[in-house]
Amino acid sequence: MTTPRIYAFADEASPFMDGQIAAMKRNGLNGLEIRNVDGENVSAISLEKAREVRKKLDDAGLTVWSIGSPIGKIDIEKDDFEAHLDALRHTIDVAKALNCENIRMFSFYIPEGKNPADYRNTVLDRLRRMADIARCTGVTLCHENEKGIYGDMADRCLEILNEIPEIAGVFDPANFVQCGQDTLKAWELLKGKIKYLHIKDALFADGHVVPAGKGDGNVPFIVNEYLKQGGQCMTVEPHLKVFSGLAHLERPGESRSLDTEGYPSNDAAFDAACAALKALL
Repeated sequence: MTTPRIYAFADEASPFMDGQIAAMKRNGLNGLEIRNVDGENVSAISLEKAREVRKKLDDAGLTVWSIGSPIGKIDIEKDDFEAHLDALRHTIDVAKALNCENIRMFSFYIPEGKNPADYRNTVLDRLRRMADIARCTGVTLCHENEKGIYGDMADRCLEILNEIPEIAGVFDPANFVQCGQDTLKAWELLKGKIKYLHIKDALFADGHVVPAGKGDGNVPFIVNEYLKQGGQCMTVEPHLKVFSGLAHLERPGESRSLDTEGYPSNDAAFDAACAALKALL
């Protein structure tokens, strides 16, 4: 079994990079899945800012494992895909400036009430174009299952990963729970395609997020199986308390059940999420 490397969305502890570094150091983490930087989404920061962030992280002995980008989190019908490809190109440049090898991405929001199968060809064609842009850059696109997108359920995630093998998988148990997906069945389908895990758990009853191992996501089993098959990297995504930048992660009209545990601060919620993962390792 491999030794795990633990990263985090540390913007849930602080919107500012200095606070994120302090949170990672305090919890003994290897580094960052970087999402928001001093109030700005990482996909939009300048290359100069990216180099500044990299120096800070280098000085702290921390790395950037993945870019927690919003790439692919657009409406399949309404939003400008060509402009989105330009955003992807810039995000790849940011990743390279941060010495980062992965970009977390998605497979497009499907209009509410529509059948995802009707959009299959469009989704796959767009993802192939994205994979073509990333090819030979040294950066891997990593698809995350997310509520409301084409790849929200395990069978469609598998379809994407089989059809476009350049794209790797990110497995988020809580997101599957919030979609009504049995995570054990999802893991059996996807385990051979998963590059890394998001450590987040949730309850079937109402979808609210709880510390890892306290929900219905079978997180302890999945983490153990991932490590047994040679996996190493996982990202703590607390979602235990409302944090700066949360609204930018949501689809309009979507609500997230956070702050149910009564944590006194974002730092406290972040530390609790890290402690929950360490307890089950």
